[in-house]
Amino acid sequence: MHNSQLDRCSQLFDDVRRLLNARWLAGLGIPRKEFLLVFTLLFNAFTWYYMTLFILERMPSHIDALRAVFYIATIGASLAGAVLSEKVRQLRLLYLWMIIGAIASLQLSLTNVATVAHISFMFILVGISFGIGMPSCLAYLANSTSIENRGKTSALIFLFVNLGALPLALALSSFSLQVNSLVLAFWRALGLAAFALLRPSSSVSTPRKHVSTASVFHDRSFVLYLIPWLMFSIIDSLETALLKDFFGPEYYGLTFTVKPVIASFSMLVGGLLADKIGRKRVTMYGFVSLGLAYAIIGIAPMLQLAWNIYLVIDAIAAGILWITFIMILWGDLSTQDSREKYYVVGSIPFLVTAAIPVSLVPLSSLLPANTAFSLASFFLFLAVLPLMYAPETLPQKRIELQRLRNYVEHAKKLAGRHSGKREDGKE
Repeated sequence: MHNSQLDRCSQLFDDVRRLLNARWLAGLGIPRKEFLLVFTLLFNAFTWYYMTLFILERMPSHIDALRAVFYIATIGASLAGAVLSEKVRQLRLLYLWMIIGAIASLQLSLTNVATVAHISFMFILVGISFGIGMPSCLAYLANSTSIENRGKTSALIFLFVNLGALPLALALSSFSLQVNSLVLAFWRALGLAAFALLRPSSSVSTPRKHVSTASVFHDRSFVLYLIPWLMFSIIDSLETALLKDFFGPEYYGLTFTVKPVIASFSMLVGGLLADKIGRKRVTMYGFVSLGLAYAIIGIAPMLQLAWNIYLVIDAIAAGILWITFIMILWGDLSTQDSREKYYVVGSIPFLVTAAIPVSLVPLSSLLPANTAFSLASFFLFLAVLPLMYAPETLPQKRIELQRLRNYVEHAKKLAGRHSGKREDGKE
């Protein structure tokens, strides 16, 4: 059993190495041009989003209110964009989305008066410009990838997004708001130009049939996955508010830098595993490991080692859950006509909990730290229950084929070891 686990780990590392090899596109099962189109679209959009959030965090006051304004505007625009996708061809909507993003970024530099009302208005526009095309952007990813390679394709894109967004955001820290807005506008325009030069196929521009947003909730499989995703989003948001008080500014700042790096590689491994063993098992592993992390700090909240273990496990689990719920699952469960609706409803738990002002959730004054973390651990384990009844979205044939391949490779290795021992015995 121990050798089997080592063989599986070795095979996973081989997959990562092949994926990052110069010829990795052949292993993705997606044409080079299609991958470059999807990569350009998502990399530009999400790095622009992260850089905008970084600027938001640097605002001198009312940061909680500004964050709420930004995410509420994003939610409203995403719902409108999902409805608009039925009336506007997808390719045309994507072009319009990037143009609006460049204009919204540019308007940040048009005034020197940084009043709260003006800043709120600016971030409403930025939130609208991000949200209105995001359902179509994610639907484009799902339409361009098959269910068998959606995990590793998404994971590879997000690896570059996370590793690229942090240095880009830090580079903006030494400049004024006006300069930052010009950089954001240029970055969005650059993504538009690159996407247009790659000449996406007009086949993605077919009109969508009408699918109501409410009909998404009639899908039992979707609801069974949405419930644990909602529970994770709420717990993660509330515990973040508590951790800011408990960690202290220095250690919390370290987690803000280290967590995205660990989560980036966790997303890569999670995406590979999702295409090998299935989305359901990977998601359950993420919830169980995160529940254990909270249990550890709930037992020993004053022990530094416990916090370090929590930080690593939390980053790994968060990366797995983010890539699975944000990028993969909703594309698996939806059809081409309903993908925008699935993605927008599936993103609402994350966006709503991100919009909740942390100052309105004074957990540190209501609950002791060990009690809060123990409760978080309990609810995360509870979130696994709906997943037990959720269906696996990866085709069973794919999983069985992968198991057969693993068995054959393991048998070959065992045969090689036994043949080597026999040769040694003869000698």
